[in-house]
Amino acid sequence: MRALVAAAIGLAAALALVLTVSAVGAPPGETSPKPLLTTVPGPKR
Repeated sequence: MRALVAAAIGLAAALALVLTVSAVGAPPGETSPKPLLTTVPGPKR
């Protein structure tokens, strides 16, 4: 029974966190114009 109560409290806390982040929204600003590297550069010649 204690495990069920603990799981319910954890689930409620996680749901509250998700709803809070959703309500606040994304921070203002712009994305970086520089692309991120997605591959490892090859050897220099």
